Amino acid sequence: MTMNRNSHSTVMKVKRAERWIMDLSRIENSFQPTQDGKCVISPGGMVSSAFPLASQAGSTMLAKGGNAVDAAVAAAMALCVCEPQACGLGGQTMALIHYAGRSFFLDGSGRIPALANPDEFGPDDQKYGYKATSVPTTIAVLGSMVRKYGRLSWQEILTPALLAARKGYMITELQQRLQKRELNNFASVPSGSGARYYLKNGSTPYDTGELFRQPDLAKLIETLILKGPEIFYSGRIPKMIEKDMRKNGGFLRAADFLPVPWPVERPVLCSKYRGLELNSAPPPAAGRSLFLLLKLLENFPGEYFASGNIEAQWYLAESIRSVLIERRSHPMWPDRYDFRKDTVLENPGKLDQISLPEDGLEDAGGQTTHISTMDNQGNAVALTQSVNLVYGSKAAAEGLGFLYNDYLLDCSITDTNHPHYLCPGNTPASFVAPLLILNQGRPWLVAGSPGSERIISTVAQFIVNVVDLGLPICQAMQKPRLHYSPEGLLSLEGGRFKPELLQYLETQDCGVSLRRDYSFFLGAIHAALRCMTKNEFQGVAEVRRDGIAAGP
Repeated sequence: MTMNRNSHSTVMKVKRAERWIMDLSRIENSFQPTQDGKCVISPGGMVSSAFPLASQAGSTMLAKGGNAVDAAVAAAMALCVCEPQACGLGGQTMALIHYAGRSFFLDGSGRIPALANPDEFGPDDQKYGYKATSVPTTIAVLGSMVRKYGRLSWQEILTPALLAARKGYMITELQQRLQKRELNNFASVPSGSGARYYLKNGSTPYDTGELFRQPDLAKLIETLILKGPEIFYSGRIPKMIEKDMRKNGGFLRAADFLPVPWPVERPVLCSKYRGLELNSAPPPAAGRSLFLLLKLLENFPGEYFASGNIEAQWYLAESIRSVLIERRSHPMWPDRYDFRKDTVLENPGKLDQISLPEDGLEDAGGQTTHISTMDNQGNAVALTQSVNLVYGSKAAAEGLGFLYNDYLLDCSITDTNHPHYLCPGNTPASFVAPLLILNQGRPWLVAGSPGSERIISTVAQFIVNVVDLGLPICQAMQKPRLHYSPEGLLSLEGGRFKPELLQYLETQDCGVSLRRDYSFFLGAIHAALRCMTKNEFQGVAEVRRDGIAAGP
C-alpha cells in the first residue's frame, strides 16, 4: 500500500443527522467498578491520573476538604515525581478549569530562551540535549492555581510529592519498557545527566518493581514548600540551571526565568455535540481541532457509529486525518484567534479544499500525562502536563533532579511566519485538548489524554463511545482505537478490529501500522463523571497506562 503525503481523501458530505437522544440512565447505571482501581465510584469527588500515588494524593486533598483544583495540583506534583517519562518540574502544564460556575483555560506555554537561534541547531538538537528546552512553566501554573482557586495550603498539597521523591516508588512494567526503548537516546546526550538520574547505575533500565528514590528532587520540592513557587524562578535555582546550561551548550539563562511565567488565562472554546455543551482549550492548544472532528462525526446519526460497520470506521479515520491536515496547514496565532471568525469551524465542508503542506510542524511522537478531577462543589479540572518526548530532552538539571523538556522540537525553524517560529519569547505548539461536557448547565464529564496529535483522535473516540454508543465510561475507555496521520499512516490495535476492516484497508491508498492490543501509542483516557441520575462520582483510569481513579 502506498501513502500520498500531499493529499487526502474527501470527507463524505451528508445531511446533518437528526437530534440524538443520549441514554443517560444506561450510561450512568451500567458502570461497573473494578478491583484494580481502573474504574471507581465515590460519593465525595473523583481524581483520575496515570499513577496510583498521584490519584491517591488528589483524593487525599478532597478528603481534607480541598476542591478539584487542590486535588489536580497534588496529583500533578506527584506525577512530576512518579511519571518522569511524561512530565516533571522541567516541563509545562495546561489546565481547563470550571470553578465557581465559570470555565476558563490556563495556557502554560513555555517561552523560547533569549539566546535560541535556529542557525545554532544541529540535526537532533531540537529533540535531545540542552538546546531543546523552553522555560519550564509547571511550577508557575500549579502555584497560580493554588493561590487563586485552591482551598488548602501549598505545603499540604506538595507533601505527597515530597514523600514520593524521598521514600521512592516502585518502577512499573511500562516504565521499564520505556527506559529500555530510550537507552540510545539517553546515550546521545554527552553529559549523561538524564541517564545518571533516571537509569540504574546511569546505564541500564531499572527492573520492574524496583524501588526508585530521587533525593535531589526531594530537596528541590522541600525548597518549593518552604519558599513558594516563585523561588523556582529567582535566586539559586535558575542560577544553577544557567551554570548547567553554559557548561553543556544550552540556551537557558537565569534572565529567561523572569518575569515568572504565570499562565495566561484564555476564554474556553465552546461547542455542542448531540445537544451537549462542550468546553475545551483554544489555540495554542488543540480544542479547536477536537471540535472540528466532532462536527464531522455529528453529520451522521449516533446509530451509525454504534453499528460498528466498516464504512463508519473508515469515515472516522478519514475525518481524523482531514482535521489534522487542516491543523498543520493553518496554524493559529494564540493571541489573534477569534472563534467568531473561524469559517472552517463553522463550515467543516471547507476541509475538502485543504491539502497537506510541503513544510510544517509534524507530529514528533510526544507523550504527556493527563489528570481529571471533580469535587462535590461543582468544580472540575482537566490538566495536561508534559516534558514533550518520552523522558523529555534526556538531559537533567544537575543537582536539581528533574529532566529538561524538549519543547523546542514543537517550533518551526524554517517558516518565519509560523505562529510557533523558533525565536526568543515565542512559544511552542501544543496538541493538548482537555474536555469538559456540561449537561443542563453543570459539569457532567471531564476528560483528556496524552499522545501529541493522537490526543484529538483518542478523546473524540471516547466521546463517541459514551454519547453515541451509550456506553458507561468504564467500557468507553477500553474500546479499540485507531489513528490516521496526515502522512497517510493508519495505526490501529490490530488484534481488536474485525478482519473485514483490515481486508478493506488493503483496498485503500493508505499505510497500515498494526499496534499491540491496548497500545500505549493510541492515547490514554483519564476521566471523571458526576452522575445526574444518582448521587455518585465515577472515574476511569486508562488500561493502557499505570494509573488508577480514586475518590474520598
